[in-house]
Amino acid sequence: MNYAEALAYLQSFTDYEQVLRPDDPNRFQLGRVVELLGLLGHPEDRFGALHVVGTKGKGSTAAMLAGALQASGHRVGLYISPHLHTFRERIRVDGRYIAGGALGAMAEAVRPAVERVHAEHPELGRLTTFEVATALALAYFAREGADYAVLEAGLGGRLDATNVVRPLVTVLTPIGLDHTRYLGESVAAIAREKAAVIKPEGLVASAAQQPEARAVIEDLAARAGARLSFIGREWQWEQSGAQTIVVRGPERAYRKITVPLLGKHQMENAALAVAALDLLRQRGAVVAEAAMRRGIAAVRWPGRLEVLAERPVLVVDGAHNPDSMRRLREALGAVFGRRRLILVLGSSADKDLAGIAAEIAPGAAWVIVTRSRHPRSAPPERLAGLAAGYRAPVATVEGVAAALDRARQLAGPDDLICVTGSLFVVAEAREAVLGAAAIDDNEET
Repeated sequence: MNYAEALAYLQSFTDYEQVLRPDDPNRFQLGRVVELLGLLGHPEDRFGALHVVGTKGKGSTAAMLAGALQASGHRVGLYISPHLHTFRERIRVDGRYIAGGALGAMAEAVRPAVERVHAEHPELGRLTTFEVATALALAYFAREGADYAVLEAGLGGRLDATNVVRPLVTVLTPIGLDHTRYLGESVAAIAREKAAVIKPEGLVASAAQQPEARAVIEDLAARAGARLSFIGREWQWEQSGAQTIVVRGPERAYRKITVPLLGKHQMENAALAVAALDLLRQRGAVVAEAAMRRGIAAVRWPGRLEVLAERPVLVVDGAHNPDSMRRLREALGAVFGRRRLILVLGSSADKDLAGIAAEIAPGAAWVIVTRSRHPRSAPPERLAGLAAGYRAPVATVEGVAAALDRARQLAGPDDLICVTGSLFVVAEAREAVLGAAAIDDNEET
């Protein structure tokens, strides 16, 4: 297969990133993923895994972990979702996206195994896009000789395709309300789904959590006999400079950790990454402190409080639920001060739109509501109606690029334009501003 054929093949399976069917009993089924990996020779056993699970900050934390391991001289795979601009972003080795030709070759390699699973185990249901992509990524990391792979969970945890690995360290980022149709209507229920990835006698690093989530995590870790370390309990951090932190653990302190990503929440993510890497060292991994600093300092993670232009400042951020929107609001104030805010807002239909609007709209001088091209996008009129309940005037503009143009017309040189609500909206804004440069590695051969 070539790259286009590989994409068409992967997208031919039911994709629960796009199709909302919480009533389908076969929507998540680890058994079929285990069968598929068995036919592929269990590639997940050929490298050390770090499993990153949670609601917020998974991608940023995973990128920091991968960067630190790579800087320490290891060959490192990174698997994330969703992507901003190209599917190839989801599968990386040593920071480089999988080449289009390699994606085609791997899709060709896994196809016979997929067909066998469907033929021999119809009772397990059909594999999904995410499940096949996960198996493909694991096989690619094994083929490429990865020493470690950092795997970001997708929708949940317990039945997520990435939960087939036995990680050296499990990393739990902050857990909050999101995907409630699938995972549960309370923080405790969602935490139970996500923290169920904790393995017997495993090592677990967790971010500071809401009390309901923390109680569930402690219970599941105790039942598994896992060793659990929390940011805010065993590990503490404090800001030591504009973009530097000190992270203190039970036995040592890591000083002058430079966090290149903006916002206090990214400092919290960096502290979590440091704690997880310290646990990994206890598993025998070589992670030099200086390399850890270099790796974290070098991380780029587009679409997360990313500044694309000045005068007016144009920032894009993929916040997509009330908790992450609250953190974005706090970060905008801390980083950019009391500038007049022109908000460009678009979201997915399955999100808590009222909660999102309540967190971000009250501080805006204007709200420009739009939607991305993604089939899950919420109708702008629905989101506009919610945003209209606050003091800012609201305009509905079809198309992200056009909405951004409208925001620029309204903004003065000292104002702040923020595009947020969905990574899909952020991606289209980046493409409108940066063009081809939005994709920093666009070779597809």
